[in-house]
Amino acid sequence: MITGSRITTMPFAKGHGCENSFLILPDPHGRFRLTAGTIRRLADPHTGAGADGILRAVRCAADPEAAAMAHIAEWFMDYRNADGSPGAMCGNGIRLFARYLVDTGRGTPGDFAIATRAGARHVRVPDRSDDLQGPVTVAMGTPAFPGPDRITVTAANQSWPATHVDVGNPHAVVLIDDLADAGDLTTPPAVEPASAYPYGVTTEFVTALGPDHLALRVHERGVGETRACGTGACAAVAAHRLHTGRTGAADYRVDLPGGILHVSVSADGAMALTGPAVITAQGTIRLPRTEESDG
Repeated sequence: MITGSRITTMPFAKGHGCENSFLILPDPHGRFRLTAGTIRRLADPHTGAGADGILRAVRCAADPEAAAMAHIAEWFMDYRNADGSPGAMCGNGIRLFARYLVDTGRGTPGDFAIATRAGARHVRVPDRSDDLQGPVTVAMGTPAFPGPDRITVTAANQSWPATHVDVGNPHAVVLIDDLADAGDLTTPPAVEPASAYPYGVTTEFVTALGPDHLALRVHERGVGETRACGTGACAAVAAHRLHTGRTGAADYRVDLPGGILHVSVSADGAMALTGPAVITAQGTIRLPRTEESDG
């Protein structure tokens, strides 16, 4: 990061997974000190570059949060929500992160691990013979159902029961007949009990279009309604399987406003998420420095 008396300049790449947009900040040696205020300005479409989230690419050995995973993965995905808060895992973000590493020569096509706050996740990026713009896959692990059993979500003056699903980050999944019933989602849905989600929650509204075909809208914590959510797609599949009593291996299609994601479930319940990951721009961004607290 280059600093002056009035501006801060940093390199970045921008891209999306199913129109879920991210800025990637290369910081291999762990020299950036990103405050919540800086993240908010970077993510703002008017004062920054505009994004649903920020992904700092730092080597595990250079970051105290990831140093213990340096024997598994070279790179740590330091994920931040658009409001500046840290996030543990992001399904679309990690696939874009993997694409960026390969596109810039920081990673090798094929299978490799990336460290996250939710642990190491293995990704698969196609090599040039398969077209570098092909879909990227990430092994998401097995979703958990932490409870409590009675979660209620309220939006557009309606309330529904929801399922608490953890996919490395917390979700409240509502199964409804019509996605329009959720309203415009300009404000966060109310989720009770609040004690179930002390650090906030991403809320999914899901409808079944077939036994292996779901449609989804999502309000992401710290962001708002987004065009897609990778962990949300996995949480939706997990909640639907729990509700219907489905077991065994299966492949699901999940339709989102930004496109289509595929969730493969193995016989033991572990999930893999596959979908597009596209780098759209690279350059530098200049941000005004402020004398006030950035917290």
